[in-house]
Amino acid sequence: MENLNSYIKEHFQESILVKEQILKDENLITLIKNASLEVIKAYKNGNKTLLAGNGGSAADAQHIAGEFVSRFYFDRPGIASIALATDTSILTAIGNDYGYENLFARQVQAQGVKGDVFIGISTSGNSKNILKALELCKQKEIISIGLSGANGGAMNELCDYCIKVPSTCTPRIQEAHILIGHIICAIVEEELFGKGFSCKQ
Repeated sequence: MENLNSYIKEHFQESILVKEQILKDENLITLIKNASLEVIKAYKNGNKTLLAGNGGSAADAQHIAGEFVSRFYFDRPGIASIALATDTSILTAIGNDYGYENLFARQVQAQGVKGDVFIGISTSGNSKNILKALELCKQKEIISIGLSGANGGAMNELCDYCIKVPSTCTPRIQEAHILIGHIICAIVEEELFGKGFSCKQ
């Protein structure tokens, strides 16, 4: 590449553009707010969050769960959150015995209860193991939040809240997903523990 500086700037600009589109979409902002309120309600009722994704989305799920269990902005008690793509023994057992498409549904069946919140992350909105988990959430009365890309894919019909990032570029979608996850963490933490925080200097 002849001009790496321009190439780097182009990637930053693409990421900024996606976030600017989200900023302009009041319906999407309201959807993020309402999804956050469902998580708050679950925690106030003694429930937990379950998170799942594949590949980079699995890393995002684990990242968000870590913020809930440990801390986000400030010290406070941990809150219950389970990332479903982290236990290699469980993953290989389910994958071997029931197939990869049942990787998360089996765990939702085992660990999810009425009133919990499941956050499924899929840039395409069509990951089969996420869709199967979402179907089970409906049966078990578990609130479902989906993070997807522009069209939402099949998740559109299965999620209680489908947060669609306005992009078809996987890296740009993932960058927005973790920002949305951080925003949800911040809202939940502030509401549950009554201590606001801002990065503004």
